[in-house]
Amino acid sequence: MKQDLRAKFADKNRGVYLVGTCPPKDGTSAEQASEIATKLLARLGQIDYDGLVVYDIQDESSRTDVPRPFPFMRTLDPRMYSKLVREISEHPVITYKSVSQRDREDFSNWLDDAWDQYDVRDMVMVGSPSADGEIKLSLNDAYEVVGDHARDYQLGGVTIAERHAKKGDEHLRLLDKAAKGCEFFVSQAVYNAQATIDMLTSYARECRIRGEEPKRIILTFTPCGSAKTLEFMEWLGISVPEGSRWRILDSANPLMESIRICRSNLEQILDAVIDLDLPLGLNIESLTNRKDEIDASIRLYKLLKATMDLRLAEKQL
Repeated sequence: MKQDLRAKFADKNRGVYLVGTCPPKDGTSAEQASEIATKLLARLGQIDYDGLVVYDIQDESSRTDVPRPFPFMRTLDPRMYSKLVREISEHPVITYKSVSQRDREDFSNWLDDAWDQYDVRDMVMVGSPSADGEIKLSLNDAYEVVGDHARDYQLGGVTIAERHAKKGDEHLRLLDKAAKGCEFFVSQAVYNAQATIDMLTSYARECRIRGEEPKRIILTFTPCGSAKTLEFMEWLGISVPEGSRWRILDSANPLMESIRICRSNLEQILDAVIDLDLPLGLNIESLTNRKDEIDASIRLYKLLKATMDLRLAEKQL
């Protein structure tokens, strides 16, 4: 097994580089799931990455009145798929977990099984997408359950720059989640560079004021190859500035244009925050299962990793 993520996260002079993926749809056989994972990891064989992220896909329709651009499909248990890709790739895996559907006891049992049966060690917890509907366990209560649990999970949280742009308090959320046990954060997909810069700058400044060490922030990027994918991104709450929107939609090659935009956004972010001593990382995902967008995510990964590695190396001079 490759060096665990806890050790890599602790080295603040290096970036951490991840690839995000979703489990296959519910009902997929074990043999088919293995084939899907093997195909994915064969694609990733051409890049140098530290680990994978396996998402827990939820029906977020309660969050908005706008119809979902792509139909929601339940997936296999993320713990199962995490174990599968970990065994095939021999890389660490961060497993997402939506906590609102279980009460405290059920969630504690879930944590036991995740550790003992599925070898989950790194986890990101997410709460309910909205306050509507039945919430059996709040995110704050879930942090308490993990804190009281016997297993030593490395716990991560989600950060959303768009929320900071609206409310101006995402940096305080990060500090609160860190106090409750979060050792790292994974962002929502970045298309609004300024919103991300504002959030990161506020977080670094507040950490400095409080005399606290900032946690690692892993910035997520994704390619966009069609109007439908763009519609889905915006439905998910990803802020896409108007100029970027038209650059993608009016381009003869939307995928390549979106990659250029992502590189420019990362460069802008690094220009603004590289001297703030924030430990950073990248998580590259494809929001659809379209082959061209998955292939584009590999190209995007290579470009953005090279960009961040170069800037971090220059910082050491």
